[in-house]
Amino acid sequence: MTALRSFEAAGRHLSFSKAAEELFVSQAAISRQIRELETFLRQPLFERHHRRVELTDAGRRLLAQLVRSFDAIDRLLRELVATPAQSVVRVSVEPSLAAVWLVPRLNRFRHLRPDIDVSLEVDPRVIEFRGDQPELALRFSANARSWPRSEAERLAPTVDSPVLSPALLASGPVLETPADLGRYTLLHEENRQGWARWFEAAGVPADAVAARGPMLADASLSKQAALLGHGVALGDLLQIGEEIASGVLIKPFDIDVASGAYWLVARSLKDLSEPATAFANWLRSEFAESRRALKTQA
Repeated sequence: MTALRSFEAAGRHLSFSKAAEELFVSQAAISRQIRELETFLRQPLFERHHRRVELTDAGRRLLAQLVRSFDAIDRLLRELVATPAQSVVRVSVEPSLAAVWLVPRLNRFRHLRPDIDVSLEVDPRVIEFRGDQPELALRFSANARSWPRSEAERLAPTVDSPVLSPALLASGPVLETPADLGRYTLLHEENRQGWARWFEAAGVPADAVAARGPMLADASLSKQAALLGHGVALGDLLQIGEEIASGVLIKPFDIDVASGAYWLVARSLKDLSEPATAFANWLRSEFAESRRALKTQA
């Protein structure tokens, strides 16, 4: 079992050193365990290259079975130790989506299922849904994609459009055409590519708008800066739809640019626990409601 566990970790990471870090042993111990397993099987499981390894056909077959088996054992163990009176579903969420969209809605799920506690873990990194990790994840992706050894379901598209506070609009330069935004402070999220795409869609030459303005880490900071009147944010309409509807943020132009989608991710969406299934279904309904609200505003 020790050799199988060492191989499974090394196979997932395609790295003996990362497997050693995960299992809290030395790299030499991982290498020794895998060589003993290969000797027992009388065939190699890895092709060893300079500073990297690749799985052989036999290694890929064995890894696929071990991942399923270890995960099934882990699910059963967690079910056996679960407290029947109160269930917990652990969900990994990207920071901005958690702060701006999910947390303000969580109380609705609490009223719907008071027997389930939600444990949110804010983390933008891809997770592998191992035994010590959340069962569900909410992720943004700019393109249709799949995460390693997991399933992903598209929940809603992301559509970006400029927004600013009424106070800034009242005190700032005249805003009649998209090019007029060049006279405002532009708030950038992570990089300047989002605004470049929007101006291209609006027909404004790239050299007509200076690549300037503060760079903010995520959408929640960008929205907060816009609410405070610090500049014009390029906001995801799903996350700022309520602010637009209430008038605390103004959308000056009906020019929207698709930027990706939000995804529900799990090891297996059909094999979720009952609490995770309930939360996943609730997420689907909430995203659908947010999309309907945006269509109504339009």
